[in-house]
Amino acid sequence: MNFLAHLLMGSQTPQQALGSLLGDFVKGPVQQIALPEAVRGGIWLHRRIDVFTDSHPLVLQSKTRVSAERRRFAGIMVDMFYDHLLAQHWQRFAEQPLAEFTQQAYRDLLNQPELIPDNARPVIAHMSEHDWLSSYAQLPHLHRALDNMARRLRRDNPLPGAVAELEADYAAFEDDFLRFMPEVQAYAADQAALLNAGGVDLSVPSSSPKV
Repeated sequence: MNFLAHLLMGSQTPQQALGSLLGDFVKGPVQQIALPEAVRGGIWLHRRIDVFTDSHPLVLQSKTRVSAERRRFAGIMVDMFYDHLLAQHWQRFAEQPLAEFTQQAYRDLLNQPELIPDNARPVIAHMSEHDWLSSYAQLPHLHRALDNMARRLRRDNPLPGAVAELEADYAAFEDDFLRFMPEVQAYAADQAALLNAGGVDLSVPSSSPKV
């Protein structure tokens, strides 16, 4: 899942929201990360959601829809396209309007500058300044995001123009997503409840969840 989905499923508190985003920026065992426990809890939840997602049959099915030319980047493409589909169908999965949710998320993130690692600072700043989360709803913004990512890669790659390929099979990706999203939301809610009830020892590595 990408930024918008992780924030939706991991924003129980501002520190958890930050952790849900930092899962893409911090490495190593959760118990060794020098951040408050609530932030580490968000990172733990992010990782649980990613493991569930990466092994889910519907997500794997979406990745097989990507052409052989771009299959190496199927994970990136599907993650970002799923955020587009989440923004498009937001009211099916969230009570708060998308614009309100994203503005609150930006405030929660930016109000904790002392907890943001250096490698995440420019990303969070640009995300807020250019409203990445809401912009995912518009395909031209998704085109730009993937094309910009392609330019940052070190070698020539087939990622430019990838969204056109996703658009060509839009209904199939959308069907995968709409069937997958309730399952990952239910899983994330169960894991968040366990975490917030003190049922997770962040000093012990977790096993992979079952799909």
